[in-house]
Amino acid sequence: MEDYNLIVTSSPHIHSGESTSKIMLTVAAALLLPTIGSIYFFGPRALALVIVSSVAAVITEAIFQKLRNRPITIKDGSALVTGMLLALNLPPGLPYWMAAVGAVVAISLGKQIYGGIGANPFNPALIGRVFLMVSFTGPMTTWINPVDGTTGATPLSLMKMQGISTDYMKLFLGNVGGSLGETSALLIIIGGLFLIFKGYADWRIPASYLGTVAILSLILGRDPIFHLLAGGLMLGAFFMATDMVTTPITKKGKIIFGIGAGFFTVLIRFFGGYPEGVSFSILLMNAFTPIINRFTVPRIYGEVKAK
Repeated sequence: MEDYNLIVTSSPHIHSGESTSKIMLTVAAALLLPTIGSIYFFGPRALALVIVSSVAAVITEAIFQKLRNRPITIKDGSALVTGMLLALNLPPGLPYWMAAVGAVVAISLGKQIYGGIGANPFNPALIGRVFLMVSFTGPMTTWINPVDGTTGATPLSLMKMQGISTDYMKLFLGNVGGSLGETSALLIIIGGLFLIFKGYADWRIPASYLGTVAILSLILGRDPIFHLLAGGLMLGAFFMATDMVTTPITKKGKIIFGIGAGFFTVLIRFFGGYPEGVSFSILLMNAFTPIINRFTVPRIYGEVKAK
């Protein structure tokens, strides 16, 4: 009689072919589009900021994993994505050392302190940006006009302080002052749609996020198109609010997350002290993710609720 060996392993038993490195490197590739746009509008310094932030993030990850006697997994691309996202949230004139400090904080306090990838409750890149915002407010709010290289206010600041709107086409193409990732809404949308097509981002979050901002802007008598295109909303909606680790896993939960992020963004933009509210709104909703997951778990097929 032929002998058979029974091999017992944990699920999944059929592998989809996806991996962390494949997903992260695809996200990094999608981020190349707004990165190229920032280089076009702000010059080589934008590229240098992206490189400094990315290298600092990768090195910090390797050091922390070494100190914790864990396998060094910098090849998975997650630290690279964090560094790129952080850089795209920075003004083009920010000193390089500040970008490096922000990347160190993003990886250490936003990710590794919780145990590494998959365990962090908050988006690491946004942790780094908020740290830089509260620590170095001046440099973080000094913007460069891509037309002539002079400093000036962002479209959101002009709208909030002076009620001056910016041409839609300039906002759409990116010929405005702001962070590196606030340049071309067109390039960000293309990159975001690519991630949705690949299945690495769920359309429900950006759709509910952008839809909420548009509807509330209209209700409050503001220009919805302007507020969709201005600031970091597009980058946040497509690349940070869709983070697999820090956002809900259920379909209903993703919609709730997007609506909540849109609500807080409008609340901060229209009634708060900051002209922008994307970073804070996503971090606030990150904090709600566990409870959203808990109350949106779908009922098991055939399950009968207890009376």
